[in-house]
This record gives sequence, C-alpha cells and structure tokens, in this order.
Amino acid sequence: MACNSCSTGNDGQPKGCKNNGTCGTDSCNKLTVFDWLANMSLPNGQEPFIGVEVRFKNGRKHYYRNTENLTLSIGDIVATQAKSGHDIGMVTLTGELVRVQMKRKKVRLDDAENVLKIYRKASQKDIDIWSEARDREEPMKVKARQFAIDLKLKMKISDIEFQGDGSKATFYYTAEERVDFRELIKVFAREFRTRIEMKQVGFRQEAARLGGIGSCGRELCCSTWLTDFRSVSTSAARYQQLSLNPLKLAGQCGKLKCCLNYELDSYLDALKAFPKSDTKLYTEKGNAVCQKTDIFKGLMWYAYEGEWMNWHIITTEQANEIISKNKKKEKVASLEMYAVEHIQDTKTEFENVVGQDSLTRFDNPKSNKKRKNNKNNRNNNKNKSRNRNRKQNSNTKSRPNAKKN
Repeated sequence: MACNSCSTGNDGQPKGCKNNGTCGTDSCNKLTVFDWLANMSLPNGQEPFIGVEVRFKNGRKHYYRNTENLTLSIGDIVATQAKSGHDIGMVTLTGELVRVQMKRKKVRLDDAENVLKIYRKASQKDIDIWSEARDREEPMKVKARQFAIDLKLKMKISDIEFQGDGSKATFYYTAEERVDFRELIKVFAREFRTRIEMKQVGFRQEAARLGGIGSCGRELCCSTWLTDFRSVSTSAARYQQLSLNPLKLAGQCGKLKCCLNYELDSYLDALKAFPKSDTKLYTEKGNAVCQKTDIFKGLMWYAYEGEWMNWHIITTEQANEIISKNKKKEKVASLEMYAVEHIQDTKTEFENVVGQDSLTRFDNPKSNKKRKNNKNNRNNNKNKSRNRNRKQNSNTKSRPNAKKN
C-alpha cells in the first residue's frame, strides 16, 4: 500500500513523498499493526484502555498513557513526555489491541519510568519544529562520520534521530569493539550546539532501522514486520541442504539471514522419517553409503563402497526396512531389489500465444540466404536489361532495310 503522495504524477513519473515510510497518512509505514478490533464496540460499563502505541523514526515504538482522555486515532501526531522536554510521534495503535501488545512484550502500564504520558495533540508549531529538526539529520550524519574518521575511531554512525523539540540528538552507531568516544562527544557538542546521546545498536538493528531490499526482491523482514531477532546458526542451512556459501546465506546486516529459520521446523519434522546419513546399509553384495537425500520426494541415493559412480535410488521406507533387518543381523541380497526409477520432471514448453517475437531470435547466426537472393536478383535484372538492349538494337537495324525495299 502507498499513500496518495506516492502515486504517479501527470507525466507518469512517480512523485514519491520522500519520507521513507514516515508519511502522515500511516499507509506505508514500517511495522504497522492491523487493528482487527477497531470495528468492535466495548461492553456496557467498560472504560476504554488508556494505553497508546506511538511510533517514532524508523520503526522505534513506545507505549504511553492517555491520562488526558484525548480522542486519538491512528495517524494522529502527538506530543509525548520525554526524560527532558517532549517528543513528537505518530499514533499507530489504540484500544484493546494495545493491551494485548503490551502483555506480549511484558510492559506494565503502571511502570511510570518506562510508560510515560501523552501531553496533547501536536500543534502546527510543534510540527514545524519537528520537521526542521528532521531536516538537519542528514547533513549532520555526513559531518559526524567525518569526525569519527578524523579521530580514527573504529565505529560506524548509521543514523541520527532528533527529539521532537530539537533539544537532543541521538547518534546510533555500530562497533565490533568497545569505543572510547568521549572526545567525539565534545566535538559533536561544539559543532552541533545540542545535547548528544550515543547509543550502540547491533548489526541486525542497524539494518532494521535503515531498511532496504533483500536478495528475494522484497523489503527486509526486520524493517517491515519482524520485531524479535532470533539467533540463526549454520546448522539451519545444513538441515535444509543449502550450500554453506557466506555470500548467499548472509543478509545486508552481514549476519545469517533471518529467513533461514522460517521453514526450519518443517524440515526437522520431515527429517524424522529419514535415517541418519552416516548409517551404512549392509547387503550381500557389499556395504552401501548414503550419498544424497531429497527431502521433498523422500528419496535417498546410496552407492556401494568401491563403486562410487553407481548410485541406487531407494525410498526412506525401504532404507528403514533394510536398517531394521541389519539390526537383526540380517542382510538383504542387494540394493537393486529395492531400487526405484527416478522419474525426472519434464520441461514444460511454452507456446507463443501472444504474438510476441522469440526471445532467442538474436542467438542464432543470421543466414546468408538474403544476400544470395539479392545477388541473384541483381544478376537477373542485369541479364534482363541486356536482352532488352539487344532487342532494341536489332529492331533499329531492321527498319532502314525495310525502307529501301
């Protein structure tokens, strides 16, 4: 979904609100929650929940108490309480669903230190100060990175966020080691003339704040809907039989992709029916070792020791049957008795039903038929012209002889 300002203009070019997911209509924001309780009315005598979810820059969310009983709806700009001064944010969720979200995240409404109050709806003056502070963030980030490079600090300043009243700037940075940035804070305070707060974030949190497009072609999960970052190990790739290539398994944060855990449970359930790959099959013909498994089709490839080029395909049920017989110290005759024929998928050939040209029309070399035909046509035209000239000459010679007679 996108807001009206993101639609195309009169010339067909996209206009774009240039807010990067922070537009006021709340239709292309990050980490939005669908309020499926919005159309339901409360029972008689029950007061509405005073908790409100407010979102700030790049998906940062906090919960506040609506002690003034303001009539708030999703998309309203509000002035909220801060440790010093006030902040400006956007309401993203109200009502009973906030109670569910706070319970899921273990946030208590009576915690006065973490759950602050909402002062009022933001006035035009508050919004102007907020927008002016937001415009200062990008040039400040360029200068701040240069200052960190000049001081030879091993850190990366990824983002800057101003407080709504413009009294404080929070610098988000990533670093692999502990950084002594006391001198850097002095330079920032002298240059930017505001209160400075340094906040270190992880590489995954940095990617979630900045956003981007993944290798799948979609927006990053961590910046659109994913809120909890679970640990991802290389064993998840091994269970799914993926190549352990760090370039393909790593995301834009430099860590393993979060989507490796999405289908891991289904793979683990499917692998329960498979015997261990290091288990050998003992036959009268010889011992067989597993070479390959296909989890989707339930097939396993085995090869005899010494005959590594000849693979035999059997199903998981057949492999478990042979293993159970081996445990009873019984051997089967050979794998050929159990081998099945692996039917390969036939390639579907698409026909040209739209009338488009072939995509491979430039691959084949051009034939010389046209050139030969052009040469033949030229020779035929020359011959025709010569015959015409000969006939004309013969006619002119015969005319004076006729007059003499």
